[in-house]
Amino acid sequence: MKVKYFSDTDTAFIEFREGDIFETKEISENVYIDVDCQGEIISMTIEHAKRNACLQEFSYQEISQSLA
Repeated sequence: MKVKYFSDTDTAFIEFREGDIFETKEISENVYIDVDCQGEIISMTIEHAKRNACLQEFSYQEISQSLA
């Protein structure tokens, strides 16, 4: 997974995996997902990310099954 933040446009781009984008779907006014031809998610774009995703701070934590 790759996360990119573009401060000039306040846009966050999250790439879950590589693949060919078949369609972009609007989830809400400022959130879009890109899917492949089988409907599997490739990436997500969040516009106005600081406001819509509280993107002042970002962290990642992986939880193993034994702890979940």
